[in-house]
Amino acid sequence: MLTVLVDYDSGNLHSAQKAFERMARETDAGRILVSSRPEDVARADRIVLPGDGAFPACRRGLQSFDGLEEALLEAVGPRARPFLGICVGMQMLASVGHEHEDIAGFDLIPGAIERIVPSDTRLKVPHMGWNDLIVTGAHPVLADIATGDHAYFVHSYQMAVDRPVDRLAHVDYGGEVTAIVARGTVIGTQFHPEKSQRTGLRLIGNFLSWKP
Repeated sequence: MLTVLVDYDSGNLHSAQKAFERMARETDAGRILVSSRPEDVARADRIVLPGDGAFPACRRGLQSFDGLEEALLEAVGPRARPFLGICVGMQMLASVGHEHEDIAGFDLIPGAIERIVPSDTRLKVPHMGWNDLIVTGAHPVLADIATGDHAYFVHSYQMAVDRPVDRLAHVDYGGEVTAIVARGTVIGTQFHPEKSQRTGLRLIGNFLSWKP
């Protein structure tokens, strides 16, 4: 079993790699590989796409690696490999992003990436730090994760899904802010599971054990 963390210069993957390697050992989930090679993505049994920074920069960064996005979409789409998007890696699942400019996403979970606008003007954007999940949907990757569990966020934009059923969890930050989305063999977290302690490690372990 091979899980590939896609490296497209979107940030330091060290903490994510360590968290996935730890849970792979605990769940007997095989090998974790950090790679920017399309051939590695093509042979992966599971794919993880992290992302830090702005939506347009991450989209262009991924596209700058020859054949990498095509290999990812082929594996996740027609071949239905389990996929986990993290932070901007989750946002790229949407149809379109509106951060600084309008730019197309993967359109795997229909929706748009929009700026967080809290109803309470005392709340600062970016939404940064710990927040309590409000779980509204069921999914194998959410086993033993419940409303009130903590997760760590750093973001100014969120996914507004077209279909409410595609949003599995949100947090309250002067209004509802999307935390987890899923559709088919694709799941994404706005928070960073590798930085979310027990909740994040549980989610990573569940993803590595998931058999759609």
